[in-house]
Amino acid sequence: MNSIRVFGPVPSRRLGRSIGVNNIPPKICSYSCVYCQLGASLKMTAEREQFYDPYDLLSEVKKKIASVAINNQSADYLTLVSDGEPTLDQNLGTLIELMKPLGFRIAVITNATLLNDPEVRKDLGDADWVSVKVDTLDEKIWKKIDRPHRKIAFASMLDGIRLFSREYRGTLVTETMLVRDLNSDMAKVAQFIKTLCPSTAYLSVPTRPPAQKWVKAPTEKELNKAYQIFREASLDAEYLIGYEGGDFAFTGNVKEDLLSIISVHPMREDAVRAYLQKADCSFSLIEEMLQENKIIVSDYNNKRFYLRRLKSAV
Repeated sequence: MNSIRVFGPVPSRRLGRSIGVNNIPPKICSYSCVYCQLGASLKMTAEREQFYDPYDLLSEVKKKIASVAINNQSADYLTLVSDGEPTLDQNLGTLIELMKPLGFRIAVITNATLLNDPEVRKDLGDADWVSVKVDTLDEKIWKKIDRPHRKIAFASMLDGIRLFSREYRGTLVTETMLVRDLNSDMAKVAQFIKTLCPSTAYLSVPTRPPAQKWVKAPTEKELNKAYQIFREASLDAEYLIGYEGGDFAFTGNVKEDLLSIISVHPMREDAVRAYLQKADCSFSLIEEMLQENKIIVSDYNNKRFYLRRLKSAV
């Protein structure tokens, strides 16, 4: 399957409206998180590689920006948010450098597994906004919830996050995904994150269909407790649990735009219907895409989501 490499703009709970740049083929990652909305990793690795030509990606980004402008849409960020882990890309630094003159702020959402590598920290240094994942300070729970590649050392990863927080001059945020009955004890996490001095410490819950069906969001009581612990640690804590809304941009080709969005951003049915209405298309387009096996339907928390079908690992 060819990955959709540039998509959106999509509404982001942290970044306003974001054009996504997908610099990793699906689903190559250093983690295979139980809660991942894209399903289990098809290839797990801890080694950086060259995937796409950064100049080709730049050309696609420019085309997307032009199509967004033609349709009187707007964007706030160019966000490297991949079908896998963006820092696995050896061309990450070059791509960020190439996109800087386009006039948009650049964001990177990383699972932080490679931050012990000085080259990765250098590559991320030119980004305007970086989110790092800190789900737990318990190695056993880390292995159960994030399911890391065997070459990733827990202590080394944490050291990399600390080093990056000291070197980085942009806006640093953290994200902690809470899974019921797995990582509800946030005291050590809060104290670790406090040492990073992030702009915001986000508490997230699974809001889209997860890789493992048994994964559930924490109870309201557990979520509130985690929030209070973060606040007691003097962190600027925020929930990251709301639905982004249905204000997705369209750039002309409705089917391709939908596929672009749901490749990395599953859409709730009400958002799909609102999008189709905005594009003056009927819901039969979705039925056609289902028949073509281009998308699948998944229900979660009494809501229906539409996702792009991914090929299984060979």
